[in-house]
Amino acid sequence: MRMITPLVLVAALGVGTAASAGLQDETDLNNGLLVAAVAEKIQRECSTIGARMFRARAYANELKERAEARGYTMAEIEAYVDDSDEKRKMRERRNAYFKSKGASNLDPDSLCVLGHAEINKNSPVGQLLRAK
Repeated sequence: MRMITPLVLVAALGVGTAASAGLQDETDLNNGLLVAAVAEKIQRECSTIGARMFRARAYANELKERAEARGYTMAEIEAYVDDSDEKRKMRERRNAYFKSKGASNLDPDSLCVLGHAEINKNSPVGQLLRAK
């Protein structure tokens, strides 16, 4: 069983709600959440890649703390996480990222190629992943 909770949490934080109108306008937070959503999908679909759990947990905590430091409450963050429209938008952004890199969310082999390239580049996505 894969332990992906931190990446799922981070990805979920980035896929939130219109009720928390300000969170979707936080570009840096949403870009960070996109990184987590990309990493989560890659490690879920690619059997040769896993998550760096401690790093992912620290990353999730740092994003949450940044949101709280800007005045967002846990209730607002949770509402943002649960909104289905925002989740759909984040999936679209994630899939567009894959496409821009020559991969597809429907093709695990292409996600593996992308994931290993991200790890080798030590990109923000690659920093949340590890080769098995």
